[in-house]
Amino acid sequence: MSKTKILAVDDDANICELLRLYLTKEGFEVLIAHNGVKAIELFAAHSPSVVILDIMLPGTDGWQVCRNIRNMSKVPIIMLTAKGETYDKVMGLELGADDYIVKPFEMKELIARIRAVLRRYNSADEEIKAVVEYENIKIDIVNHELTVKGKAVEIPPKELELLYFLSSNPNKAFSRDKLLNEVWGFEFYGDTRTVDVHVKRIREKIEGASDKWELKTVWGIGYKFEVK
Repeated sequence: MSKTKILAVDDDANICELLRLYLTKEGFEVLIAHNGVKAIELFAAHSPSVVILDIMLPGTDGWQVCRNIRNMSKVPIIMLTAKGETYDKVMGLELGADDYIVKPFEMKELIARIRAVLRRYNSADEEIKAVVEYENIKIDIVNHELTVKGKAVEIPPKELELLYFLSSNPNKAFSRDKLLNEVWGFEFYGDTRTVDVHVKRIREKIEGASDKWELKTVWGIGYKFEVK
């Protein structure tokens, strides 16, 4: 049985060797990149199952690497960085990161987070109902397709996942914190405006499609996909 591949991206050679040592001991195959260009090359060549990605990289930074990977795949990305400001966390979420851990970190915590994102990712692949449909809208999460009034609409991964989650739970209101936990996959404390931004962009794509359903703001709580 082949080992699960992890791509670790950090310009600090000591951190990379530490990651290689511990993750290999845990049974993973570890690929190392010290810059963004090499990270993208390794990802395309080896299709790792998880990416551990530093933000502050020489040349092509972690934000751009995350964008490029998300254009190719939905595999879990854990942002690993010395930056802990709310802005950086929100930016990571916006770009499609699945988790976020701040240096210095405990290796046991990182390993636990790796296993958690793998469980969620594998479980989603096995158990997910591929398509949610209502009048004039079709959301295909497996093939990453949104169809509105019979026409394909381009939509980033996290917007589609948020729309899919809400439409899979019709008429149920969710707080912003709950949506961050369910869609982005981990407890996030801080600025929840990223949910509002995603909802605004989703509404622009589905506006006027039908009067049978609505992506509705529930004041004092959050959002729900209301089916009338």
